[in-house]
Amino acid sequence: MGHGPRLLRTLRSLPPRAFDLGLALLVQLAVTMPFVVPRGPELPPATWSAYALTTLAVLPLVWRRRAPLTVLVAVCLAQFCYELTLDGPGQPLPYAGLVAAYTVAALSPTRTRIAMMALAVPLIPVGVALNTGEVRELLFSLIVFFGACTLGTLTRTRQAYAAAAERRAAEQAVVRERARIAREMHDVLSHSVALMVVQAEAGPVAVRTAPDRAEAAFDAISETGRDAMVQLRRMLGVLREDATGPRDPQPTVTELSALLDRVSGSGLTVSYDTTGQVRPLPLDTEATVYRVVQEALTNVVKHATADRVAVRLDYGREKLGITVTDDGRGPGVRGSAGSRSPGHGHGLIGIRERAAAHGGIARTGPGPGGRGFEVFVSLGVGK
Repeated sequence: MGHGPRLLRTLRSLPPRAFDLGLALLVQLAVTMPFVVPRGPELPPATWSAYALTTLAVLPLVWRRRAPLTVLVAVCLAQFCYELTLDGPGQPLPYAGLVAAYTVAALSPTRTRIAMMALAVPLIPVGVALNTGEVRELLFSLIVFFGACTLGTLTRTRQAYAAAAERRAAEQAVVRERARIAREMHDVLSHSVALMVVQAEAGPVAVRTAPDRAEAAFDAISETGRDAMVQLRRMLGVLREDATGPRDPQPTVTELSALLDRVSGSGLTVSYDTTGQVRPLPLDTEATVYRVVQEALTNVVKHATADRVAVRLDYGREKLGITVTDDGRGPGVRGSAGSRSPGHGHGLIGIRERAAAHGGIARTGPGPGGRGFEVFVSLGVGK
């Protein structure tokens, strides 16, 4: 049962000219059959001149895509010449004419299809009159002609739907990509600005009491700002149509240490631990890990009033667990973008979206023993 679809895929992969040449050869084989099968003495003779004119009616099919209506007219003229000048073997079906009519219905604009109908309505009865003149042949000819046209119209409709579906898929991909970039920009700005605000507020106090600490705080502000500018410049480059720089601004797990160092510069005590077999992950997964940790730490800095925060990555065979726990205020005041309900800020919603995109889950709530706040994310990473 699998040979049919495989054959169709093979035929569709052929260049159009090669496909049309093969189709013409197939039609030529069909019209050759009456010339090679044994014939009774009462039937018209199979002459070379009749075979040549039959071949002349098939030859235009090679150019059927380039000029569908012209090819149809040429095929019909050759068939009429055959009926008028020669008394050769007949054909069970007008194969070349049906293929040409199908092509016009499938590929041509409305005006050309109307012209085909205007030509066919008078010419089909004329052709029948030149052959047998029977009503049965007339009905049969009309049925097969309009059947070919209907099949061509269905093909045209299917291709139009397929093209529309591709356009919708492309538009949705653009929307998803821009949403991803928006989340990235939100994470970068939220994290960087939160750290800079905390450090800037602590700076004036430290200038009077601990100048060395104040200098470190201002250095951290400068480093955080530069890092934010670099990441934003890369992301905006993706949005520019003429961007020539990197088009996939994805941080990795190896950059977590620098992120944690910047957070610790705000006065938090940050610990980082891993369990399981540490291994490289797909780039999109690594970016998600980084952004989840970044957003969770941003919430700690902005909302927790915490002294300590712990980050842990648990590498499993098919799952990666991310846990960020602090010892600050509980979940009643969480959610970036000012939300006071747990898990309803843009940042925590973004964490859930990222987890879902990787076949995982995200949970937020009180930390161990009911103290502090914990963000847990499980991502599918395969074996």
